[in-house]
Amino acid sequence: MSAERLYFRQLLAGRDFAVGDPIATQMRNFAYLVGDRDTGECVVVDPAYAAGDLADIAENDGLKLSGVLVTHHHPDHIGGSMLGFTLRGVKELLEQTTVPVHVNDQEKKWVADVTGIAPGELTGHGHGDKLGVGVFDIEFLHTPGHTPGSQCFLVEDKLIAGDTLFIDGCGRTDFPGGDSDAMFQSLRNLADMPANPEVYPGHWYSADPHASLDTVRESNYVLRPRSLAEWHTLMPG
Repeated sequence: MSAERLYFRQLLAGRDFAVGDPIATQMRNFAYLVGDRDTGECVVVDPAYAAGDLADIAENDGLKLSGVLVTHHHPDHIGGSMLGFTLRGVKELLEQTTVPVHVNDQEKKWVADVTGIAPGELTGHGHGDKLGVGVFDIEFLHTPGHTPGSQCFLVEDKLIAGDTLFIDGCGRTDFPGGDSDAMFQSLRNLADMPANPEVYPGHWYSADPHASLDTVRESNYVLRPRSLAEWHTLMPG
């Protein structure tokens, strides 16, 4: 597909939107807009902060939101209670527009509990499912470990990795629902991908906001273990 036709924006909370929000600035979350410039369709990934800002950014670029994609249920990605604050997130967006919210099947209950959105109002997906946005297919990759239903999104040559894989390191596994052994397998599955997509993480915790998977393979210590035994040595407990 034409690279010019693919609409793709990586947006830093607290800088590109939700400006002045102290929690957004502290957490350094990325949100993403992915769409087809020709058809005007667009989805937003992880709108936890100032969801209306993200809808406005898309609209100003000539696109309209047609869906929400959720990497996992933590409030800094979808909204909910966090650090004594309430992030309105996905629920705020649904008050402005009626669009499907796409989550992994294993994350439905968690997302519902955090956001207050009924499970029946969430669209569940399994590993390998695809969502068409204009002429582009977004592939859903189930990558448990950080949470039971964590998922990444692959579109063209771009991998939105959520909190499964950062440019440096990976998401924690000591929160409720976390599983260190599952994280190891998810990281191996991503590392063993035959392609070399650009990796776009859920947080800006590194010098660069994104990097090629080949670069991440070479530099990220969490991709070095080749067995569970090696992983346990690196990540005890």
